[in-house]
Amino acid sequence: MTKIQNAVIGSVRTVIGWVPAGWLPGGTPDPLIERRAAIGRQASRLDGPLKVMGEARFAAEVAMEQLSYAALVHSPITRGRIAGLDTSAAEAEPGVIQIVTHQTMPRLGTLTLIGMTDMSAVGNSDLPIMQDARIHYNGQVVAAVIAETQEQADHAASLIAIDYAEEPAKTVLEEAKADARTPASILIEKNHVLVGNAERELERAAHSIDNVYRTPGHNHNAIELHTVTAAWEGGSLLVHDTTQMVAPSATALAKLFGLKREQVRVLSPFVGGGFGGKGMWDHQIVAIAVARMIGRPVRLTLSREGVYRIIGGRTPSEQRVAIGADAAGKFTALVHSGYSVMPPYSACPEQYTLGSRALYDAKSFEFVQRHVDLDIVPNTFMRAPGEAIGTFAIESAVDELAHAMGIDPLDLRLRNIAQRHPISGTPFSQHALKQAYADGAERFGWDRRQAEPGKLRDGEWRIGMGCATGSFPYARIPGANVRITLRSDGSATISCSAQEMGMGTATVPAQHAADRLGLPLEAIHFELGDSDLPAAPMAGGSSQTVSIAGAIIAGAEKLTGELLRLAGNASPVAGLRAGEVQLTDGGIASIADPARRESYRSILTRAAREDVTVTAAGSMPLEMFKFAMHSSSAIFCELRVSDVTGEVRVDRLLGSFDCGTILNPKTAASQFRGGMIMGLGLALTEETLFDERSGRIMNASLADYHIPTHLDVPQIDVMWTGIPDPRSPLGARGIGEIGITGVAAAVANAVFNATGKRIRDLPITLDKLLPD
Repeated sequence: MTKIQNAVIGSVRTVIGWVPAGWLPGGTPDPLIERRAAIGRQASRLDGPLKVMGEARFAAEVAMEQLSYAALVHSPITRGRIAGLDTSAAEAEPGVIQIVTHQTMPRLGTLTLIGMTDMSAVGNSDLPIMQDARIHYNGQVVAAVIAETQEQADHAASLIAIDYAEEPAKTVLEEAKADARTPASILIEKNHVLVGNAERELERAAHSIDNVYRTPGHNHNAIELHTVTAAWEGGSLLVHDTTQMVAPSATALAKLFGLKREQVRVLSPFVGGGFGGKGMWDHQIVAIAVARMIGRPVRLTLSREGVYRIIGGRTPSEQRVAIGADAAGKFTALVHSGYSVMPPYSACPEQYTLGSRALYDAKSFEFVQRHVDLDIVPNTFMRAPGEAIGTFAIESAVDELAHAMGIDPLDLRLRNIAQRHPISGTPFSQHALKQAYADGAERFGWDRRQAEPGKLRDGEWRIGMGCATGSFPYARIPGANVRITLRSDGSATISCSAQEMGMGTATVPAQHAADRLGLPLEAIHFELGDSDLPAAPMAGGSSQTVSIAGAIIAGAEKLTGELLRLAGNASPVAGLRAGEVQLTDGGIASIADPARRESYRSILTRAAREDVTVTAAGSMPLEMFKFAMHSSSAIFCELRVSDVTGEVRVDRLLGSFDCGTILNPKTAASQFRGGMIMGLGLALTEETLFDERSGRIMNASLADYHIPTHLDVPQIDVMWTGIPDPRSPLGARGIGEIGITGVAAAVANAVFNATGKRIRDLPITLDKLLPD
């Protein structure tokens, strides 16, 4: 996040802007956009039967001989040092094998922080892990107990006596704002952006609004708890982990423990939800170090409370949004700025202004984010980091301006939707947000909305409708590799270290490979979740599918050349070049004359080969620098608010999405709905209760931290434009995070339409809606 990075990224964009589009990846549309068979089908998840039958083995279920179990002890203070330790009572307990504190923990360095310049970096924090007596945040790991059973470890951990010397800590957001930092960049974007004079245009605007919107911190609550099972075997390390960064974890662990990369193997074929929280944290390092100390495998599963204590989440934010408009409703100024918490030892910003930069045209803009330093668990990414809360602020503000002007809020959005990127002027690769709004409004019945708040009633219930826009950037991460093995029996195996966290990674790439190789889906086997396989990037930023797709495209091109070489002069395709053939119907055929073809079986049999294998890496994602590429959505909500209790009941929720080609409607609909349900939690229930006096999270359990339950979730309808993006592999863009964006604002706007009360402070709880 430096000025140098801004200069480099700016230079790359300038140079790529001069390069003809046809020379870049995506310069010509992927031919599979028009020639599909498996892609676009309602295919069930290929790993579904394994999970239903209980045969999918997760990290906490791996059987090992002499397996031991670990429990952690967490600091109850926020800042200071350990002044005294007494482990004697714990050591005397039956089954205890080892107790580790900062006094006995092996000396280790720190992890390289996650960043945009090093795709192998996995560190969410660069704090030392039990290397000294210092305490940096409430919940920090201060000791670990290893025992023969989990129950023995848990009990012994409760007997460790620790004295602390407390020091003053930074725990109050309002007080810390005075010393906030303004980084030069946010991810790969310049932070402080000025176009024109937005503050002056606000003063001159015929209509304007200027308000502050607040969102609380959120904690990760994946259904599968964070678990690592670590074993050392003859100097090599085997790790079964719940991770969304398999290959990068292996690289990082090799560096940290002084090993060669080939001495580390990370296995994670199934992950029970990640959402940004399943990265590298203290518990993995502790378990691996202890396993080496005792010469036995160690399993460490965080308790639900343990997840809250040492796994970061979404940070609180305070966002100012100001919009000015002329008499015709065209925006003349758009300001989005604010504060979020990001300690200097953490890696993940909350990029809440980035989505706002691509949504609307305006005469002038100003965007800037400031980082507040508090003594808290290192924050990390959480589904649609930044965009989830940023859209709440800007889309609430647009709704406020529409009401003040007496304009339908949907109409005001349509008047200002950008046709090119508003800041850079870069053309969109494909952008059909207006169509998504039109389609969604028609199906939802938006024309039944009453403009006057509180107009519709049903007994004690006030009924309202709201809408909002969602946005999330396209990303294709470099460093995606695949191995393709094609066999003479007409089957193929696609191999890479990709992560399956429940979103369909084992299914959609297999569908893609089937079409790319011209084989039936049942002939494709997809291997993943193993760092010994060709490296894939982390699963994050809605990037994994297109990143792997780019590698499969490169692999198919390389395989085509190898097949032509093996075919030789006796083949019907002899003399043809790779660009003149396609892989189709179980063989290779001339594009100009499809009758000139030969089956894979025939080619490999004549070459006396059982199979042919190629390994390839995806091209550099230069399309991201040439075009503005964003998934977008139009979210509609209808709800009721009780006059008696202030209770909110969401009756209907519809998402209309523009995300390019939908590769598998069944898994895509699940992704969209899952994101929208998380959006309901963001809007109505989820809030990390942080005690500013002690720096401690107060609601570290699912009994006190409220995620949506079945009874909270209404009928959810999803639809999409399905228009392919001509610049991306398969014409697809990300769908994993777009579902959550815009939902909180749509709910808040519907609450206003029902009650006339504008809630700018999430979550929208009943106490904020009770009659005055």
